[in-house]
Formats: sequence, C-alpha cells, structure tokens
Amino acid sequence: MEEIPVKITRLRGKRWPLPAPATPLSAGLDLYADIGDPMSLEPGQTNAIPTGIAIALPNGWEAQVRPRSGLALEHSIGMLNAPGTIDADYRGEIKVLLTNFGKEPFTLKPGARIAQLVLSQAYHPRWIELDDLPLSDRGDGGFGHTGS
Repeated sequence: MEEIPVKITRLRGKRWPLPAPATPLSAGLDLYADIGDPMSLEPGQTNAIPTGIAIALPNGWEAQVRPRSGLALEHSIGMLNAPGTIDADYRGEIKVLLTNFGKEPFTLKPGARIAQLVLSQAYHPRWIELDDLPLSDRGDGGFGHTGS
C-alpha cells in the first residue's frame, strides 16, 4: 500500500504501539486504549476513550475512526458515531466514543485495541446549481427501492 507522511505525537509517553495495520493489506490502523486501569462500560453506557495520540494530517486528507468487528461480535461494543472524522486541522487527542450495546458490563483493559483509523483523501465539492437534475433510470426511488 502507498504511504503518506503523517506527523504524530504521543501525549503520555510510549505506553502503546503507534497505530499500525494488523496485516500488510489491512486498510485500518489499530488504535489502543490509553488508560491506566481497567474500566467498566455498563450496558447502554458511552465513554470517550483516550488513545494517547494526536496527529497532523496533510491538507486534503481525513482520518476515519471505525469500530472493530471483533469487539462488536464478541462483546456488543461499538461506536456511537461511527465513523468518527478527524479533520486535517484537528490537533487534539484522538478519542473513541465506545458504547456498550450489550446486556452485560464490559471491562476495557489498558492497551486494548479499541478501534481502527483509516486515512483517505477528502474533497470539497464545487457545486453546480441547476433548476433540474439530469434524469436517471432510478429517479428518486429511495429506501428499499432496489429490493432487500
């Protein structure tokens, strides 16, 4: 995969690895819970979990914070705002809004992999305002229009 240079800083020392892909072809980079002690997420509870890192993305790029499928399948842990967007001009700590969608408390351990970070180019549209849009075969068919 192509690499782009991204500046990163660790906010509380080198406690956990920098975000990295789990395999050579993984699109997502693992983010870690930068917490000192285990913490419990009660059913229905959402917490902003710190990752201990801040980044400076190049102009024209964004980073999306996405949930981990293993946490969702095995523990009903997800993200309330998935995906979360990190803008190129944001310099604060990346935090993950983890939610316990399950029926049992979940214990989050220090250094646990809690989410994935995916980088992509971002574009602003140059709007071309028209009185009517060009026709298409689908037209304005919406929810469920193409079948289930």
